[in-house]
Amino acid sequence: MRAVVHQGLHQKLAVETVPDPAPGAGEVVLSVGRCGICGSDLHMTEDPAFGVDKGAVLGHEFAGEVIALGKGVERLKKGELVSVVPIASCGKCPICLAGEPAWCEKMYLQGGGYGEFAVTNENQCVALPKSASMADGAIIEPLAVALHGVMMAEQKPGDKVLILGAGPIGLGVAFWARRFGAKEIVVQDINRYQEERARRMGATDFIVDMEDPVGAAERALGGKADIVYECVGVPGLIPQAVDQVRVKGTVLILGLCTRPETFVPFVALSKEVRLQTSAFFKRQEYEAALDALDAGAAEPRALITDTIGLDAVPDVFESLKKRTHQCKVLIAPRG
Repeated sequence: MRAVVHQGLHQKLAVETVPDPAPGAGEVVLSVGRCGICGSDLHMTEDPAFGVDKGAVLGHEFAGEVIALGKGVERLKKGELVSVVPIASCGKCPICLAGEPAWCEKMYLQGGGYGEFAVTNENQCVALPKSASMADGAIIEPLAVALHGVMMAEQKPGDKVLILGAGPIGLGVAFWARRFGAKEIVVQDINRYQEERARRMGATDFIVDMEDPVGAAERALGGKADIVYECVGVPGLIPQAVDQVRVKGTVLILGLCTRPETFVPFVALSKEVRLQTSAFFKRQEYEAALDALDAGAAEPRALITDTIGLDAVPDVFESLKKRTHQCKVLIAPRG
């Protein structure tokens, strides 16, 4: 099969011919319909902290058609369309059974979506309803990540919310924040590429102010935020968020950052700010994101700006390392 293959840190991806995957016990092979390019994929090719080997096929936001069944697969049938929960785990321990496979001792992040075919465990597959497209199946994962962040923040109806970063996760947070009844939802970024999309996703205001980001947010919200969602992962934004949140407010950290951060703890302590991190999602949240699409929520589909074939991936992937007008780019491996 054809796939886009990791060539090593700081190297451009390349399209290669690699062996077709074969299913083991409890596994299925999918013909990949759509796969999203995630910001964490960009990090994986540049940062050794992720430990991605040369020769790996990236891609964890994907959906496809079941085309082969391994021994012991009972729930799925050939021809079914599924979205893949990209958190592989044992599926049997109490943590997995509670819907939190991210904390299973055998957990690892599933890749493979940047290829024509991918193998995955049966227990990672969520059947797509007739109302859902392959593209829908590929955006469930970032929507679930955003939903988990909103749940971890314990957001309440009437809250004033500030979202730092207008990438797919920040925009997903805007979508869920609106559905959870936030009174004000201000998205703050360093450019206006995604302003219209942010408003479609639920933002009540969009601000860009490099000189006075704290004051700009306060003016837009009419005061300090009840919750600040940090969805960028750049050093300096956690202390900024602490400045932007109210006394006894919450800073919810979704941004992926592997570099050191520096801030003065007294500033947070003096306001009794709650600093809460959020990673991955629960199985129930993944299914809830799909349910929202199935129920007719059209806003998340606005995340998708481009759909490309495998041959275009290396160049587009490089372009996404810089801020552009693009938001969520999907790969259609088989055209």
